[in-house]
Amino acid sequence: MNEFIIINKYLKTLAKNNKDSLNLSDDIYYNFNKKFAISVDTYVEGIHFLNARNPDFFLKKILRSSLSDLYCKGIKPQSYFLALSLNKRHANHSWLKKFQSILNSEQKKFKIKLNGGDTTFSSKFSITVTVIGLSQHKPVFRKGSSFNEDIYVTGNIGDSYLGLSVLKRNINLGKYNNFFKKKYYEPDLPVNISSHLRKIASASIDISDGLPQDLSHLCKESSCGALIDLSKIPLSKACKNILLKNDRKIMDILCKGDDYQILFTSKQNNRKKIINLAKKINLKVSRVGLTTKKKNIFYKNGVNKFTFQVKKMGYTHIF
Repeated sequence: MNEFIIINKYLKTLAKNNKDSLNLSDDIYYNFNKKFAISVDTYVEGIHFLNARNPDFFLKKILRSSLSDLYCKGIKPQSYFLALSLNKRHANHSWLKKFQSILNSEQKKFKIKLNGGDTTFSSKFSITVTVIGLSQHKPVFRKGSSFNEDIYVTGNIGDSYLGLSVLKRNINLGKYNNFFKKKYYEPDLPVNISSHLRKIASASIDISDGLPQDLSHLCKESSCGALIDLSKIPLSKACKNILLKNDRKIMDILCKGDDYQILFTSKQNNRKKIINLAKKINLKVSRVGLTTKKKNIFYKNGVNKFTFQVKKMGYTHIF
């Protein structure tokens, strides 16, 4: 059993007749009357990050991951709540002082404030982050794309996964090690495009569990398929060098997630507008494919077309 089976079979019925829940099929809750959005994420040591010995090595990552849920909907986060499960390894002045310092810095960076939360003892360290944002405009949901629209990706894909691979000591990338580790610890959120999404995007999702899996969520909710050109997938120069020198294929990194870039669809008549916007806000925005009428998702590598097996599309919690 996986997380999607649990949601679809056991939890969706509990949200029935609750329009604001979005049928539990999106990243957020959105109150259509009072115009506010909420996202909730739980992070567990050893699953969502390697360990909690040092807040430098996980705290920015998980907070930005939570903020990403709202940014990809075109909503600016305003505040957040924290629920902490701690034990003696963390309930000491040195650890907590660093924890506080990082959150203080992130609050200034993203202009958010802590509203409250909860603390409890647990042998397993975990954090739940609840983010709240206000929006007078309708968010850009997963649902909304139609046939023959362009598919875009912001920023670069794959750097975070390579950083995690270095940290796990699965690979040694020499002079690139620190670059990739930083990308894992401190994901670059495409904040500047968020407020513009409602003007250009028909559907949107952040890339957290791997591009193929997150694309499949968008396509499912929009009742469409997609064709992605792998040659158009945005990669950093460092990542391109690694793919060349280590005989790695782009498919190896495409499904790994933790990128927190925005995947969105847009009408083809918006192409010039998006090019100009990307230049204006100094953000890399790449057109990587098209939505299709048939609901299959295909990837093109030169003349070859293929699909991903569901179990290989991205990260899924298995129970």
